[in-house]
Amino acid sequence: MTTINSIEELKGINFELIPEDDKWSFGESKEHPMHRIHAYPAKFPGFIAEKAIDFALDNGVVLETIADTFCGCGTVALAAKQRNFNFWGVDINPVATLIANSKLHDYDIFKVEEYYKEIKSNLLGSTESLSQSSNSRIQYWFNKNTIGELSRLLESINTTAPEGKYRDLFLTVYSSILKTTSKWLSKSIKPQVDPNKIIIKVTDAFERNYNKTLKALKIASESSSNITIETNNFLNTNCVAPKIDLLVTSPPYVTSYEYADLHQLSTLWLGFTEDYKELRQDTIGSLYKSGSRGDVREGRLNQTVKQMILNLNDTNISKTRINSIITYYLDMQNVVKKIARSINNNGMVVFVIGDTEYKGIKITNAKHLVECLLLNNIADIKLVKRKISNKSLTPYRDKNGRFTKDKNARKIYSEEFVVIGRKFDA
Repeated sequence: MTTINSIEELKGINFELIPEDDKWSFGESKEHPMHRIHAYPAKFPGFIAEKAIDFALDNGVVLETIADTFCGCGTVALAAKQRNFNFWGVDINPVATLIANSKLHDYDIFKVEEYYKEIKSNLLGSTESLSQSSNSRIQYWFNKNTIGELSRLLESINTTAPEGKYRDLFLTVYSSILKTTSKWLSKSIKPQVDPNKIIIKVTDAFERNYNKTLKALKIASESSSNITIETNNFLNTNCVAPKIDLLVTSPPYVTSYEYADLHQLSTLWLGFTEDYKELRQDTIGSLYKSGSRGDVREGRLNQTVKQMILNLNDTNISKTRINSIITYYLDMQNVVKKIARSINNNGMVVFVIGDTEYKGIKITNAKHLVECLLLNNIADIKLVKRKISNKSLTPYRDKNGRFTKDKNARKIYSEEFVVIGRKFDA
């Protein structure tokens, strides 16, 4: 591990020369099946959450409440529940929080099985009456027969399972089959149509994913811990975090694809919005958030980002795009400030974040984060580089976002950093 305690020490660190640490690159045991009930882009590895908890305990952190300010589909939350720690998390994406809450509730397995039988039975008498089926984006992604099948299944779920955790569980199973039953190009990180895709029958896909979920539920352990997950933007004033002993999180990257776009099928079918683009507006790092605000606030950026912006200004990148990058980093600086206020003294933060590249310019996300932490009384920074073990061995992606061996394609980063810090009073 590389240790950093001051801005001056940070200036002398070459992040590229930090060696990879296999301890943080691979897990020692198989992932819990609950982590696999729903696919999720850039999903946080469960073993890192486990290692973060162990590291905190080994270093004397008194653990009661664990948090994740970008909780996604609830990987850290599940690790906290399995270890009987309280958990608080937040994510702006309603699809993410639906999945997360479904993973974390305790269920009566007999009730789950009975509801499933009723859902299958009621499918025979349901009608194609849902307004979602007329949405132009749904018509874009699904053929007519599949729209009818999905409409009838959704109606059966909503009329069979009572509002609450059991309905949400079946809606999570429903959400998990939408890409499979659509024209969405398999294994692509971009929303891309595959005109030659063989569409799986809705009832077959639902039964398969239900059985996978049921198997996971049967080995899930109950817990007395207090679990709270909010659908909100962490930076909103009405999002109030409790006092936290350990934060484990992975923030979005400045060059990430829009998560609202990646979850649009579930967002539309589940009725979270009629236009998935609306969910882009308040997200950290979104292209659709910045407008022309960035340039007037550039002076508030820390030194790491100021240097990046100087490099970007020397390229042909548009001012709008540069402003969106400025907005992202200002948001991240405010995220760290708010986290620092919520962490108990001697508490710990564990961030997982990678560097990227944009138009040939290195985007040093990890260095920016370390500087933010140091400026907010979080020190004794431990820096670890890990290999991204769930990525393909080939470091290239084609124009559709699929992995490829073509060295002329876009190269991606195959490692990221684990940034660990302790909160100390000013």
